[in-house]
Amino acid sequence: MTRKLIIGLVLLCLGSPTSQAALDSYHAGPLFDEFPLTLAPGSRTEAVGPFFNLEQWEDGRQWAVPPLFSAGRDAGTDWADFDLLYPLLTYDRYGSEYRFQILQLFSFAGGKNQEDAEARRFTLFPFYFRQRSADPAKNYTALLPFYGDLRNRLFCDEIHFVIFPAYSRTRKKSVVTENYFVPFYHVRRGDGLAGWQLWPFYGTEHKTVTTRTNGFGDVETVPGHDKKFVLWPIFLDQNQGIGTENPEHQRAFLPFFGFTRSPQRDSTSYLWPLGPTITDDRARGYHEVDAPWPLIVFAHGEGKTTTRVWPFYSHAASTNLQSDFFLWPIYKFNRFQSPPLDRDRTRIAFFLYSHVNERNTDAHTVRQRTDFWPLFTHHRDFNGDTRLQLLAPLEPLLPNNKSIERNYSPLWSVWRAERNAQTGAASQSLLWNLYRRETTPESKKCSLLFGLFQYQSDSQGRRGRLFYVPFGRKDGGQAPRG
Repeated sequence: MTRKLIIGLVLLCLGSPTSQAALDSYHAGPLFDEFPLTLAPGSRTEAVGPFFNLEQWEDGRQWAVPPLFSAGRDAGTDWADFDLLYPLLTYDRYGSEYRFQILQLFSFAGGKNQEDAEARRFTLFPFYFRQRSADPAKNYTALLPFYGDLRNRLFCDEIHFVIFPAYSRTRKKSVVTENYFVPFYHVRRGDGLAGWQLWPFYGTEHKTVTTRTNGFGDVETVPGHDKKFVLWPIFLDQNQGIGTENPEHQRAFLPFFGFTRSPQRDSTSYLWPLGPTITDDRARGYHEVDAPWPLIVFAHGEGKTTTRVWPFYSHAASTNLQSDFFLWPIYKFNRFQSPPLDRDRTRIAFFLYSHVNERNTDAHTVRQRTDFWPLFTHHRDFNGDTRLQLLAPLEPLLPNNKSIERNYSPLWSVWRAERNAQTGAASQSLLWNLYRRETTPESKKCSLLFGLFQYQSDSQGRRGRLFYVPFGRKDGGQAPRG
């Protein structure tokens, strides 16, 4: 009913008849248009140029009033979201997991964890953190810098603080660190571990070889280590991997020298950071000379080949990686191979031009993305479906961002072209449907200049409208009704 009301108002403004047939077939270009989706089952309605759109499919819908707000939901996959002046305010829900945020600083979040326990979190970053759960042991409250506790936040399992940075205690797995006036003094302890530091004057830490049971129920060895520094970073000395087949000794007296020695790898640096570094990696099978790293690098061997003189030229290759550049950042190429994935990316001047190929070597399919900022973005998925958009000032900078595509792309996408490789359907739109063309193997449809000219051909024949007056004939000799 709402759709037909909008069409009727448009027709009245244009002085056109508002019969039922007109309502079902009316196209007014940027003012109002409704058409089937090309790349997926469903339909899309657009009105008032780029400032309103609605997509509907079997289990859900999404709509937008760019750039103010947008919303969507899908009952089949049980998701819903909402954006207001993105990224000012967003809401996302998938199943029982949800998150509401304002500028990533003020947020509510919740849902069930892996133990099927529900938790609700509130954050006013970086001052206030709170979580409430069915398990009281997982509740926490923190008000920086005065007092609080955190769990599984900020890369730690537990955090407790009082008048931060005067005192804080963190735990990560079995390692507990007590900090006094961060980062100057701390005491650290854990399973076979003890250490302390008064930074930057002196620090030491020792860990004995221990064992633990992994997730498969097997007992595995946890290596030990010894670490020490004096007047950081002038003198550092540490032994790592104690109790393993590849213990490693590192020592540095900066800026004069630094070295690493292990059964698998030796490396020595002189007059760091400007002097040369010489590395012999016996495990990977290469010899490398840097003078200084990473600006000038020469490496040769089975495991690695590199020739780099930054910013003029570089070629680096290993067993599954390749990286090249000329006159960085004018030209840059990267490739990663890990069967069945074979991915490469070519860039010119950072984001000015970018082309990505992703190949599935088992399925023999290719996914591609090409961006030429700010002129266009082009996509091709593994199914062979393609989409071209002109213009694209944000999409190359923030690729695959659904909120950018929904809230901002309609404002400047003056040309859109889509093609469905499986069905053969294709569509093109210029200036928000001022010109629109849709084709399938069985039909063709065209609308031009606010619908003043419309043409359609299919199994029923050829017919059209000129200034909203129908012309043409269906098969069987019957003229179409107005």
